[in-house]
Parts: sequence; C-alpha cells; structure tokens
Amino acid sequence: MLDTVYESLTHSLRLLSRGSHAARLIERKGVVAAVIAVSPERSVLNSVTYGHADGLGDGYDEIAAAYESIGAQWTVWARHGDADAATLLAERGHVLDAEPEAMGRSLANPPERPELDVEWTDRGSLHDLAELNDLAYGYGDGSFAKTLPGISVDDGVVYVARAGGDPVGCLLMSDHGSNSDVEWVAVAPEARGRGLSGKLLAHALADAAERGLETSTLVSTRLGRPVYERLGYQALGSLQMWERRRAP
Repeated sequence: MLDTVYESLTHSLRLLSRGSHAARLIERKGVVAAVIAVSPERSVLNSVTYGHADGLGDGYDEIAAAYESIGAQWTVWARHGDADAATLLAERGHVLDAEPEAMGRSLANPPERPELDVEWTDRGSLHDLAELNDLAYGYGDGSFAKTLPGISVDDGVVYVARAGGDPVGCLLMSDHGSNSDVEWVAVAPEARGRGLSGKLLAHALADAAERGLETSTLVSTRLGRPVYERLGYQALGSLQMWERRRAP
C-alpha cells in the first residue's frame, strides 16, 4: 500500500498543476513535478515525485531550472531508504526537511458515523478549504488561497465544518482508482482539541466505502498520527521530504 500512497501524491501534483493559474507539469521518465508559479514560497506545493533515482537524476537539471525561473523553493518526495536518491539530492543542495508517515487502511469495515457539535457538509468549497489551511498552518501570505481553488475535485469530496457560520475544520478526499486519499486536513486554532478532524474523517471514510472505494491512504505528521490510528490507519513507512531552499 506504500506504493498507493506515492501514487496518490503524484495524482495530487497533477491536480494542482492543472488547476492553478500559470502552473506547469513536467513529466519525464517517471518523474512528475508540479511548478506552481503563484506560490513559489511553498515547497509542499512545488514538489516532485519519481519512479527511480536514475530518472530523477536524468531530469533534475530541467526541473531545477523550471523552479529557479519562478524563484521557488521545492521538495522531492523520496521513499525512506532510497540511498541513491538521498545522495543525489544532498549533493544538489537539498536538505532533509521532514519524514512524515505514510498510512493506510482498508475500507471493508469503515468506522461508525459520530455526532458532531457543529454543522458540517460534504459539499464544501475549495475556497474554505484553502483559507483554513492558510489559517491553520500560519500561511499569512495566502499561499493555499492562491492555489487550491483552481483545482478540479471531480474525483473527490470536500468536507467543511462550521461554527457560528465560519469554517473551522476541513479535509479533501481525493479518489484515484480504488483508493481515497485524505488531503489538506486543517482545523482552525480556536476549534482544536475537540476531535473535529477525526469526526469529519470518520464520516468521509464511511462515504468513501459507500462510493465503492476499497482503501484509504494519507501522509501524517507526528501530531496527527494518533488521530488516524484511532480510525484504523496503520503505519506503512516514512517518506522523506528533501527541500531545495531559496537563497536568502
């Protein structure tokens, strides 16, 4: 299932590049790079997946030039233990920025639907999703608001919870093949500590099972992992985020 996580990352890059204004998608020898010109400051948006380290090496100069042309800092998602890719990226000036956990679960027995103490919808807007991610992760420059509203979610569902009319929690379920990937989970600072993201996700998993999806995957931070484990996700192995940072 780790391969499914990586495939979902690649699918997400294709969605970003198709929907964002003035974006480019570079695909060469199994390497996929989303070049998001409107948000050069965000390496999580300007990022790269690859099939094999040799292909990454062959296409590296072209990809690096594309990111340099927009003044971006960017990230390559590497599988843990890929020593060839790690060596290549370190030699090219990348820094190992984070090692989030890939996680997955079967949808054969989805979780029960919990009660929420706020209003919520499975027809949320990408605008709310983007603004909440900017707020939750401290992106005062509006990086997500400039990028996410343009993507297509024809193969996914946006969940948004509201309190007093204001969005306070969100996530995107992105369907690809028989898998539904959890992306862009965010909770407003004032709404944290109430289990909101877990409850929203429980409903999302039940819905995904009803749509006929067989599995669900995600990439988790250390803080998020206990939430996902309680919902039946299991650790599949870590990924490595090799970031190429802009000069000061």
